[in-house]
Amino acid sequence: MRRVVVATGNPGKVREFAHALEEAGLEVLGMDALGAVEEVKETGTTFEANARLKAEGYSLATDLPVLADDSGLEVDALDGAPGVLSARYGGPGLDDPGRVEHLLDELRDVPDERRTARFRCVLALAREGRTLATFDGVVEGRITHAPTGENGFGYDPVFFHQPIGRTFAQIPRDRKQQLSHRGQAIRKLLSAIASGEIEP
Repeated sequence: MRRVVVATGNPGKVREFAHALEEAGLEVLGMDALGAVEEVKETGTTFEANARLKAEGYSLATDLPVLADDSGLEVDALDGAPGVLSARYGGPGLDDPGRVEHLLDELRDVPDERRTARFRCVLALAREGRTLATFDGVVEGRITHAPTGENGFGYDPVFFHQPIGRTFAQIPRDRKQQLSHRGQAIRKLLSAIASGEIEP
């Protein structure tokens, strides 16, 4: 089985990638496969820039291809925030529930019709410091007034997807994979691998 390193310290993302890429015959390894490496700083101003930075930077530490994603939540009432700062929203020291609480505080007086938002994702696949390809995905929704659901991670408990009438934390992983921004980007990656457009 071919192997690919997924450059994330988020165990939820590692599980999603491992589950999705298995069908392409790819074994997903986490960051521990790289050994002791210096953290690549996410200094880009776009999701694509950060995904490329991470994929290219970490690929210099291994002979294996490295897949990195940068993804996040864009809330219209907050002028697109938290955006590329989604994982650090509200300052250092906050966990996922803390960031969700901070987001809800920011939106406390915002009515339902103005709580529109989207999840956006960009994947970058790199080898030996060079990006081979990028893939993106986006899904529209709105922010609820309180967390609902026990599945998923990040902002899933407050991201309501109108077509299914539930938050992303209320649906099983397989169903989320079909709908989510990351799922869309992964399917584009799988299609590129299947067609021979790229060779991990």
